[in-house]
Amino acid sequence: MANSRIAKLHHATFEGIRHVDADGNEFWLARPLAKVLDYSEYRHFLPVVERAREACRNSGQPEADHFEDILDMVEIGSGARRELPDVRLSRYACYLVVQNGDPSKPVIANGQTYFATQARRQELADGAKFAQLNEDEKRLAIRNELATHNKQLAAAAKDAGVETPLDYAIFQDHGYKGLYGGLGNKDIHARKGLKTSQKILDHMGSTELAANLFRATQTEEKLRRDQVSGKRDANQTHFEVGRKVRKTIAELGGTMPENLALPDNSIQQIESAKKKLAKTLDKKIPKK
Repeated sequence: MANSRIAKLHHATFEGIRHVDADGNEFWLARPLAKVLDYSEYRHFLPVVERAREACRNSGQPEADHFEDILDMVEIGSGARRELPDVRLSRYACYLVVQNGDPSKPVIANGQTYFATQARRQELADGAKFAQLNEDEKRLAIRNELATHNKQLAAAAKDAGVETPLDYAIFQDHGYKGLYGGLGNKDIHARKGLKTSQKILDHMGSTELAANLFRATQTEEKLRRDQVSGKRDANQTHFEVGRKVRKTIAELGGTMPENLALPDNSIQQIESAKKKLAKTLDKKIPKK
């Protein structure tokens, strides 16, 4: 219970230093964040920010969208203020920062949980626009992004020593086992009643797809950031990231991915219906 209270206190603190600009965009400033994360001096925190920038670039995200160097007025004592360099951070940038922070600090672990729960959702949601999509549209959006990130994950895994198709299948299985409580690809197929030829990702709802997207992106970043080398270490990294995502879901009171309902339609069926509708609408539009 004590740990739970500390986590809630830290979460409230992270919220307390959050800013929202005139356009409704939320952001944090690096100097206050450094203090919350128990760094005694800002100069000791700067290398962490630089590692986070590198992780952002390696993930394929535009660095400028998440890290902005600014000058901010800071109190230096006796009511005096001075303009000092600072960094404006998005929620995703903050998550990368705490991922690269000192793991011995308890506040770092709580920070990872806090920022992880919203970072990827923010990217996918694109504000109210994503929230207005129906379930099928959300599935298509996340599935398409997952396809892109799986390619990036495969590249990172190859750099780590996962070379052959069999190696990669084993590597992917470790990620699934971490996220699905020990269930591998075949086990998930059996639990969901899918045929061997059917792809698991094409028969997931938006919530389950989002969990797998987070697993994929964070594994890729960790493989590159930690410069993981060797198939065994790569497999273990994928498993540990999957398990951490599962733990976050549990802490939030969510449904475990293996217990989520199977959608009525596959991604292919949704895409087919979408194409048919487009053709029908096209025929109804008068030709000039």
